[in-house]
Amino acid sequence: MATPTAANDSPLSLKPEFRESAARWEAFWAGEMLDRPPVTITCPLEGVEPAPRPSYYTMLHDPIEEVVAVTDAWVRSVYWGGDAMPQFSPGFGPDIFAAFLGAEIEFSRGIEMSTSWATTFVDDWRDVLPLEIDRDGIYWTHMRELYQGLAAVADGNWLVSHLDLHSNLDALEAIRGASRFCLDLYDFPELMREANDQVRALYAPVYDTFHEDGRMGVCGTGAGWISAFCEGKCNTIQCDFAALIGPHHFRELVAPDLTEEAEHLDHCIYHWDGPTSLCHTDELLAIEAIDCIQWVPGTGNPPPVEWLDLLEEIQKRGKSVMCYGTLADVPRFQERLDPSRLFYHVSAPNRDELERTLEWIGQNS
Repeated sequence: MATPTAANDSPLSLKPEFRESAARWEAFWAGEMLDRPPVTITCPLEGVEPAPRPSYYTMLHDPIEEVVAVTDAWVRSVYWGGDAMPQFSPGFGPDIFAAFLGAEIEFSRGIEMSTSWATTFVDDWRDVLPLEIDRDGIYWTHMRELYQGLAAVADGNWLVSHLDLHSNLDALEAIRGASRFCLDLYDFPELMREANDQVRALYAPVYDTFHEDGRMGVCGTGAGWISAFCEGKCNTIQCDFAALIGPHHFRELVAPDLTEEAEHLDHCIYHWDGPTSLCHTDELLAIEAIDCIQWVPGTGNPPPVEWLDLLEEIQKRGKSVMCYGTLADVPRFQERLDPSRLFYHVSAPNRDELERTLEWIGQNS
């Protein structure tokens, strides 16, 4: 296998080997491999005081200058090893798309305030259609200002990555509520198709707004909250609500949503969440524009390394897979899977362990 050539003209001060890693990612998206698969592996940066990662709550409520400074300190406290590009994906929580549509965001209580959710506001769909982005709302305006502030500090140093959007049916469920939305699909099918068509059409303009605000066109971006990398437009897409519906509604609503979202991007990863969504395997893997699958077994189920039969099947269907877990899982993934159609996402306790892991993967690819 060829080895990517390192260059000293990196566009990012925190990633001197940017060109080398970018070449591995380019090969990965093409279903090929250079010297080894891409590996996003991080550890604490020695000699640097550990810094906290900004929370959803602080990103919305603290002054933007403070959030930008804290974020910059966090990025600089991490050693971005292997092919991990130094980056940060902002957000107020997973229901940000619903918030852009007019929902309020509530935060979990506690010291870290680590999660949030949208409050439902749809009682009758006919009262809220057509669905539009609330461009004067606090969530849209504040997020744009945050992106612009982060991009100014990150420029030439690290990457601002995209939002965890949860668009499509996930956004509709968030503004209506899961139980009522499930019933709506049967009680008001025409209205639901209309709402779904409207929210689908909003994905591209929302994506492009933050792609521009984050200056992602300069040298590329990560796949949203997943730290893969692409020099073009990239993101992680998903429809977690698909776990609550059958194949008919997936084919009619979700597959067109995901197809259009994926086709708007140069490359993308699909976040596939939980065994109850496996009934959509054939329809999901038939979406040509989806490049890679992140399989998430869900709470209480065996970890990803115990789903090697499924990961092999995904690769046979022409998709790549994201392999994540502990460092001890890496040899098991490597033994069973095609290394040209995978990338690793792991963390290490220190630089020595990080380098040993990279060396082992290189020698066994």
